[in-house]
Amino acid sequence: MQYDPIKRTLGSVFNKNPWLRIIFYKLLNLLLLRTWHIKREVRKIKKSLPEHAKILDAGAGFGQYTYYLSRQSSKWEINAVDIKQEQINDCNEFFNKIRKADSVKFEYADLTKLNKTEEYNLVLSVDVMEHIEEDELVFRNIYKALKPGGILLISTPSDKGGSDVHHEHDDSFVEEHVRDGYNIQDIEVKLKNAGFSSIHSLYSYGIPGKISWKISMKYPILLLNKSKFFFILLPFYYLVSFPFSYVLNLLDVHNFQQTGAGLIVTAKK
Repeated sequence: MQYDPIKRTLGSVFNKNPWLRIIFYKLLNLLLLRTWHIKREVRKIKKSLPEHAKILDAGAGFGQYTYYLSRQSSKWEINAVDIKQEQINDCNEFFNKIRKADSVKFEYADLTKLNKTEEYNLVLSVDVMEHIEEDELVFRNIYKALKPGGILLISTPSDKGGSDVHHEHDDSFVEEHVRDGYNIQDIEVKLKNAGFSSIHSLYSYGIPGKISWKISMKYPILLLNKSKFFFILLPFYYLVSFPFSYVLNLLDVHNFQQTGAGLIVTAKK
């Protein structure tokens, strides 16, 4: 299943006005369970960051996490990178319109060729590593780019149903993934080999999260891929389904999940 055509369609609607885009970000924050987990971890990490922290959003995509970070402190300097020039141009234009261009910069970067040395206090990687074959090289590059004591925060699918793959012969729900998900021990070993310490991994998208994801993301996307007509019905669908997803997300983020389709990993330099 390909997300990009749907992203472009939604983007064409919500990019017409900066405030529409901000509303879209807020809707994503409510719907996407991984955002709930990321925001929880950022709140914890924020306490240890310096006042004038420098942050890298590694694989910024549509820019919703960069926007969230920019709202945490006006004194933070945020670099956001991606390999899609169209998205970079779009995000730079948006952040210029909302007068955050002084503290937020979007640039093209291939993470396998990232060449920064002790520049960042925090690197954020949300749903990126499952797209990159040379993941160990990227981990080494990020380690080098972090200042001593800097933190890497990762959200990525696990091998316990990530990408909606539950059996050996299942196809990934997202065709762009080069791996269906990480084994929790495997990603920790790769991070350790790159030089990281104090590595902590938690499962996300446990039983409540998986149900929420199907209601709020999987089924709407399947329907949208079948017919653009469903865009008209989408607000009514979420009006009915969102209360259930909201409660399920609360259960997932506030309770320890023994296993899950996602991983939230923090690692320190």
